[in-house]
Amino acid sequence: MENVNTKRLFIASCLALLVTAITFAIRAKIEGVFTDDYGLTKEQVGRAFGPAFWGFAVAMFAGGYFIDIVKTKTIVWAAFAMHLIGIVLLLMAKDFTSLFIANVFIGLGNGSVEAACNPLVVTLFPEKKTKMLNRFHVWFPGGIVIGSLLASLVMDTVELPWQILVSLLFIPLAIYGYLFFGQKIPETERVSTGVTYKEMMRNVGAPITITLTVIFMIMLATVPSVSAVVTTSSTLPLIIIAVIAVLIIIEGRLMNKITLIFPLIFFCMLLTASTELGTTQWINALLEANGIGPMIILAVVTGIMAVGRFFAGGLIHRLNPTGVLLGSSIIAFAGLLLLSIASGPIMTVLAAAVFAVGVCYFWPTMIGVASEYVPKSGALGMSILGGAGFVATSMILPIMGKSIETSGPQITLRNMAVLPVILIAAFIILYIIIKNKKTKEA
Repeated sequence: MENVNTKRLFIASCLALLVTAITFAIRAKIEGVFTDDYGLTKEQVGRAFGPAFWGFAVAMFAGGYFIDIVKTKTIVWAAFAMHLIGIVLLLMAKDFTSLFIANVFIGLGNGSVEAACNPLVVTLFPEKKTKMLNRFHVWFPGGIVIGSLLASLVMDTVELPWQILVSLLFIPLAIYGYLFFGQKIPETERVSTGVTYKEMMRNVGAPITITLTVIFMIMLATVPSVSAVVTTSSTLPLIIIAVIAVLIIIEGRLMNKITLIFPLIFFCMLLTASTELGTTQWINALLEANGIGPMIILAVVTGIMAVGRFFAGGLIHRLNPTGVLLGSSIIAFAGLLLLSIASGPIMTVLAAAVFAVGVCYFWPTMIGVASEYVPKSGALGMSILGGAGFVATSMILPIMGKSIETSGPQITLRNMAVLPVILIAAFIILYIIIKNKKTKEA
């Protein structure tokens, strides 16, 4: 690509994701501050943290639909501006409303990073998409390692105020802004390969139904009255799921006349993200009584994830992406069960390590599967998956918070283990569908 500094753009993208990741570690640490010092319940903290996830989804969906219209560079600078505003507002947060608003901007900034940088990485490295997406996403767990260690150092060892910890975000923010400044950023792969916008929409399978589903999920996460109506009924959630499934089939198979691989990947993304991010965001409350600092456990988990993602290329080549995801689900299930019965530092670290291996490849490999097997879904497909993952997490956080308060950490972890069980079945189905598709194309 002429006049494109591939290395500089990749490093800038990684640092932008680093800012995103450190915000996750900071939230995991300061949730106790807002319950102990500011009087919020864990459910309120879960709801106040929710915008960091559904705001992420909104930005990713908007980016996916409009990135080729407004250009990648615009999305990059929108991310920078939202990050800057969100960090400043977080420093001033003292109650539910101010914490909520700060997380709206942080979520929008984080989502804009993913909306811009996932397709940018694919465009920069068209011959090794999944490998480089995993390399790029090293900086998500890697950033959480850095953030969790900083959190432990700043707040536990040196005993400085939490605002000092948050202020450290300005450093990588300034660096990634500098690296992107003045650079030529190439068009997305969809544009460069000549795939039309209409064809991209069609390859998502059921874009209208999926988008409306995510909007409804955001309402569930943010409007308590809507959530109460749905969760208090034993049959209504099943009816809603059935209606969504029927609408996806009608839109995908009857209207767009295309396979439903992408909607199935979308469904899996909801569960993989909830398994990974829901657990790590509540790590402080889930493991505070296990005799070891939860931030140390978070550093162990995300450190293993970072190493695993860096060396993902060889594993994915041997097993193929769907095989990796199936194995990951089995290990994640074992990890959650082990965490639910772990006691003492050694057992907790070992259980956390198993969990880390399980969730390690979920996020980047899910995006890689879409890019590899539904390539014409383009930037929109990648953005929908990332957005869906985070809005699912915004739903699971208050549910987990309430469960921790009422049933305790062990029962909460045991209940979360149901998600990878569902994923095991889903990935077997996905593997069969992709295998049959390849056989027909051969």
